[in-house]
Amino acid sequence: MSDTYPLSLHGQRVSLREFTPDDLDTIAGIAGDDRVTTFLSFDSRTRDQASALLTGMLSSARTEPRAEFYLAIEPLAGPPAVGFIRLALTGVQAAKVGYAVAADHWGHGYATDAVQTVIRYAWDVLDLHRITAAIGPQNAASIAVVKRVGMEYEGHLRDHVFTNGAWRDSLLYSIIRQ
Repeated sequence: MSDTYPLSLHGQRVSLREFTPDDLDTIAGIAGDDRVTTFLSFDSRTRDQASALLTGMLSSARTEPRAEFYLAIEPLAGPPAVGFIRLALTGVQAAKVGYAVAADHWGHGYATDAVQTVIRYAWDVLDLHRITAAIGPQNAASIAVVKRVGMEYEGHLRDHVFTNGAWRDSLLYSIIRQ
């Protein structure tokens, strides 16, 4: 198995780790919560759909070469996980990042620390040059996260994703390794 599995990263507030089958309640709780998915690029999922999502995460973690990193966001204080972050390789030394934190855990800095931690890994280990994030214009909290980690606004993507029964625009942010 490659040196990218199992992956465990540590930030100031959170640990990022591989998902396990025991994380179904966390995934179902996040992916099934309209408060969270209203800001994501997919509609709320049933428990069965969340189980299929988790199965896909577990499978992609073992793909060689690894092109996608879905990691559980776990507070340093310990389990359970309170969110997930995804780093998907998208070209020559490039990736896109996405993340979600359970609504009951918003406002604790978990997303910011998770994104900072993944960016550090992307630069130091994966040798990436560019990371992007596409965020719904109404998602002020997520926009604040990417700005805090040093991402810069690049542009407005019209009708970028179809979610919650309608097309939604996205704002594109990026960070370039110096």
